Amino acid sequence: MAEKSLTQSQIVDQLATSNEMSKVQVRSFLESQSALAYKNAKNGFTIPGLGKLVLVNRKARMGRNPATGEAIKIPAKKVVKFRVAKAAKEAIAGVAPKKAKKKK
Repeated sequence: MAEKSLTQSQIVDQLATSNEMSKVQVRSFLESQSALAYKNAKNGFTIPGLGKLVLVNRKARMGRNPATGEAIKIPAKKVVKFRVAKAAKEAIAGVAPKKAKKKK
């Protein structure tokens, strides 16, 4: 069975302990980082070692109303996506980095 994800309090506790900071300082830093990410997401926001927030234009498409089965048009819109950093993918999935191919 998989372990449960950390709660916000557990994250704050662990960061405070490992960085010799108070819990109030860690919580304040995380809130500031979130506010900065929200403010700058439309221009792209990178969290080093984790990934980045990017603004993507989603095209208009046809969908279905699940209740009635009726076809409906879903309009185009802008959405924020999080792209995980390569290092984070490798750390989580345990995948070895690919070797560069030689050019002939």
